[in-house]
Amino acid sequence: MTSDSAELPSQAEVVVIGGGVIGTSVAFHLAEAGVRDVVVVERDELGSGSTCKAAGGVRAQFSDELNIRLGARSLEAFQRFPQRPGQEIDLHQVGYLFLLSSAEHVTAFERNVDLQNSLGVRSRMLTVEEARRMSPLIETDGLLAATYSPDDGHCTPESVVLGYATAARRLGVRFHTRTTVRSIVGTGSDTFRVQTDRGEVSTGNVVCAAGAWSRSIGEMVGVDLPVSPLRRQIMFTEPMPELHDRVTPFTIDFASTFYFHREGRGLLFGMSDPDETPGFKLDMSDAWLPRLTEAIERRAPRLLDVGVRNGWAGLYEVTPDHNALIGSAGRFFYATGFSGHGFLQGPAVGEVVRDLVLGREPFVDVSSLDASRFAADRARPELNCV
Repeated sequence: MTSDSAELPSQAEVVVIGGGVIGTSVAFHLAEAGVRDVVVVERDELGSGSTCKAAGGVRAQFSDELNIRLGARSLEAFQRFPQRPGQEIDLHQVGYLFLLSSAEHVTAFERNVDLQNSLGVRSRMLTVEEARRMSPLIETDGLLAATYSPDDGHCTPESVVLGYATAARRLGVRFHTRTTVRSIVGTGSDTFRVQTDRGEVSTGNVVCAAGAWSRSIGEMVGVDLPVSPLRRQIMFTEPMPELHDRVTPFTIDFASTFYFHREGRGLLFGMSDPDETPGFKLDMSDAWLPRLTEAIERRAPRLLDVGVRNGWAGLYEVTPDHNALIGSAGRFFYATGFSGHGFLQGPAVGEVVRDLVLGREPFVDVSSLDASRFAADRARPELNCV
């Protein structure tokens, strides 16, 4: 995506910090609601942070009611994306298949499915044999059960950002890439001076959608946003002719977090690394390969015979309970810390933040995601993280 080089305006009604899926979604929803003076500042290019390094999964299979509602609302928006805001995003609703190999996880996922069903999500428990028929690349040794929801799937993160940004521009939003926020100064008159390396903007509302870089933005206004950057790596296989014309669900071995889904004529695959330490590390590392190879050998051994063509490293923006931070401190608003599910919740979160800024009641109560929950010992753990 190309840089926006126009001069930074001296004033704006809302300044959004961060040009990933959350920031562009917030900007679009604000502009669509009639806010004509929105400025988005992004330190690099639009979508260049966590968004365009995401695996692209979209789902409503969560253990937390709030995340289920945000995921389901976003799935509806992704389905309508070619019409609103108007961009093809290559959505494949092939379902998410969670493979379960411990009795504890089976019990938890049975409970989750009941909750999801009560909220309108069409998830269900599967037998091991049903899971194998659905995802024939898997080896079923040690599996006890699985869950599946047909409305889940994956799409292209870059296209989602492009769609929101293009529509937002048509509605008057100004984007300023290659623009780094240096400080945010409260003026004492319900306004902020957002100081960047390309000038200063005076505004009555600041929205932090800076992802893994959010902690430092919060510090500028005295708000603790406990977000840590954590490297996650993704790789791609060479073309696999046996997958031709075959529907392959987004398959996750929950115990190991090894996952894969179709990408072009091959597969995208990845896995978390429990030994990874926080930091802004974007280089590929071989340290995770022994554990990844072991997980593949156990759960999808045929992949070991397929060539790997490339990969990349991106950043998860992780909070202590693996749940998002959504809320405000005065007129400083934030939506960050999604711990791996920010892309898939982007459309719904854009709606929520729009309503918070405009003083309206969001479609779902997000007060329990306020950053103050940690100081008050009100952590809200999410089980279904990868």
